[in-house]
Amino acid sequence: MYFVSLQIERIDFIDMKSVLKALTALLLMMVFALSCQKPDEPNNDGNANGSSTNGHEYVDLGLPSGTLWATCNVGAGTPEDYGNYYAWGETTPKEIYDWKSYRYGRFFNERYELNKYCTNPDLGLDGFVDSLIILEPADDVALAKWGAGWRIPTIEEWDEMFQNTTSVWTSQNGVNGWRFTASNGNSLFLPAAGYYWDAELNAADLGVYWSVTLNEEYPYRAWGFHFNAFQCHLCGSSDRNRGQTVRAVCSKK
Repeated sequence: MYFVSLQIERIDFIDMKSVLKALTALLLMMVFALSCQKPDEPNNDGNANGSSTNGHEYVDLGLPSGTLWATCNVGAGTPEDYGNYYAWGETTPKEIYDWKSYRYGRFFNERYELNKYCTNPDLGLDGFVDSLIILEPADDVALAKWGAGWRIPTIEEWDEMFQNTTSVWTSQNGVNGWRFTASNGNSLFLPAAGYYWDAELNAADLGVYWSVTLNEEYPYRAWGFHFNAFQCHLCGSSDRNRGQTVRAVCSKK
C-alpha cells in the first residue's frame, strides 16, 4: 500500500491544471508499482492456494493419483534452496557420504555387505536377505523431519509427475533447475542441487533426487529422479551411500 499525505498551510495561488497533472502522474506510478511482478518469481512455486501439511506447503498438479508435491526440498526454506543431503535410508545429514559411514551396509574387501534392504544373498552381510524393496517409515527422512503425512515418493510417483507435466530447464532467483507445469497451471521447481560423494559436492547442473524404491537387481543402489541441463530421466545408478536431495509428497486428505 502507498499512502500520500498532503498538507497545505497557505495557498495564494493554485494552478489547478498543474495539480491535476501531478496527481495523475502519481497515481499511474502507484498502479504500475503494484502490478509489477517478476515472471521468474512465481508465488508459492505455482501453488495458487498455498496449502500446507504440518507447516510445509504443497502444490496440487492435478495428478491421476492425487499425489501432492512439496514446494521445497527437505531442509530447504524456499523452492530454489538445495536443502539437506541424505544417504538412502538415513535421516541425518553428515559431512562424509561413503560406505564406511553408511548405516545399512558397507563395501569391504571388494564386495558389498548389506545389512538391510537386500534381495541378493551375494550382496548381503553373511548372506543376509530381507527382500525389503521400499523404505520403511522409520527410514523415511521426509516423515522423520516433516511428520505424519509426508514421505519420500516412490519411483512410480516420480514417473507420474514427469509424464503428466511439461518441463523446461530454467533459472529461479539465480538457481538452475527444471520447472514442471501441469495442465491446471500449477508448477513445481526442482533445483539442480547435485549430490555428495565422500565429502565432495558434485553440482555442475545436476539434479539427483531419491525415491523410496530399491533397485532389486542391484540392491546396493536405489532408484531416483535424475536430470541435467539437457534432459530428465529415471535412473537406478545411484549407490545408496551417496548424499542426495529429497522432495517429499503427501496424499489428499
